[in-house]
Amino acid sequence: MLGRLEYKWIVGIVFVFGLFMDLLDMTIVNVAIPTLAEEFNTSTTTIQWVVTGYLLSLAVFIPVSGWLGDRFGTKRIFMTALFIFTSSSLLCGLSWSIESLITFRILQGIGGGMLTPVGTAMLFRAFPPHERAKGAAILTIPMVVAPASGPVLGGYLVEFHTWREIFFINVPVGVLAFAFALFFLREEKQHEAGSLDIPGFVLGCSGLASVVYALSEAGSRSFNDVRVIGFGLAGLAILAAFAAVELRAREPMIDIRLFKNKLFAATNTVQIIGQGGLMGALFLLPLLLQAEMGMSPLESGLTTFPQAIGVVTMIQVAGRIYPHIGPRRMMMAGMLGATLTTGAFLFVGLNTDPWWIRLIMYLRGAAFSMVLVSLQTATFATISPRDMGRASALYNSGRQVAASFGVAVLASVLENRLSHHGTVLGPPPIGNPSIALDAFHEAFLVAAVLTILGIAACFLVSDKEAAVSMQRAPSIPEPEEAPAAVL
Repeated sequence: MLGRLEYKWIVGIVFVFGLFMDLLDMTIVNVAIPTLAEEFNTSTTTIQWVVTGYLLSLAVFIPVSGWLGDRFGTKRIFMTALFIFTSSSLLCGLSWSIESLITFRILQGIGGGMLTPVGTAMLFRAFPPHERAKGAAILTIPMVVAPASGPVLGGYLVEFHTWREIFFINVPVGVLAFAFALFFLREEKQHEAGSLDIPGFVLGCSGLASVVYALSEAGSRSFNDVRVIGFGLAGLAILAAFAAVELRAREPMIDIRLFKNKLFAATNTVQIIGQGGLMGALFLLPLLLQAEMGMSPLESGLTTFPQAIGVVTMIQVAGRIYPHIGPRRMMMAGMLGATLTTGAFLFVGLNTDPWWIRLIMYLRGAAFSMVLVSLQTATFATISPRDMGRASALYNSGRQVAASFGVAVLASVLENRLSHHGTVLGPPPIGNPSIALDAFHEAFLVAAVLTILGIAACFLVSDKEAAVSMQRAPSIPEPEEAPAAVL
């Protein structure tokens, strides 16, 4: 049957399998965080590395994947990514300690970081330019279904089976995708792939890891601890060296010279600040719902799920109104909505009706869709076609870095405030939920401050510079650019 299909549709089918796993994994794990913390008897600042390690790994390997595909062939690298992602998913499910789980999540992020960019390149090379809208339409299936189903599916598996199932579920899908890719995909290489920026890769990895480690340890050790200060300053120094190396490199891994483009720099600033608050708050919520309010994992997943519905129902509307409103006001409106809905968690108590929380999450998703569309469209408005690939890599890596920083900061704040109030996560006699609730409110307040800073950053965005993008309705973001992790 597949033999009678045009090659472009075969590429689409194979890519949907891989993309579905990648996007599903970004949201399915959040609902299991409280269970994992209890299973491995570990702190908030340690358990957050299950999310942060994955996101950082994605951030590092997104820009590398394009060069790998061009140099060694898109089929070979896509199959390698599938193998890494699937096998590390199996290892995650077999984890015997929190350290092993974090290690295998980092490996999973390596595979996920390569899957989407390489798969997208294959797809859009298979479809001729006048048919690429059809190719993009294929991707809406996993883009919508995977992130939306993650919290509910994860909650069901954790509650009625085991947390290990949230990782094992990737294995049959990955094996099937690998078999399809092996037998039906064609190999494609680019003759002028250039060379890999090894110094940039090493400095970027070590600098990001060092800074995030310092942030994560600050919650339990405080910001004046010698280890926190040492790793923090070392990470910043390494990142400064990374910037210097990338500015001098002929073929940099991350072309930070693109920040000379004022509009590109402004929109990325909004994304980095806002994404930190959005992702960090989404990390906190399942902990509050399960550890303090006594919800089951499935109830927790059903309570966070409406955020995905909000994004889906509002994103087409946001696309239509963008040419009339412009990016600055749309971003500000979306960030204001994110601030108000984050602030609404300050009034959530232990006995708050779950439907109020679901309403907050729905409105939060609707607000974020306005940020998503305006950011995606304005960010690349003044980028030349020649620089589009490097700009996309920088934009997507920045998104993952921002998310990992947001999770690390808010996990650290929560751990610090729990310690300050003299309690820990969980019901009596382990913890005191009424006291722990104050710690959560203080952490959500920090998340709201981050989104307020995002509103301020919106003033850097110029509608005049983005005018070319307002002459036509913007397209829905392509999957490697859509921050599905926040759904």
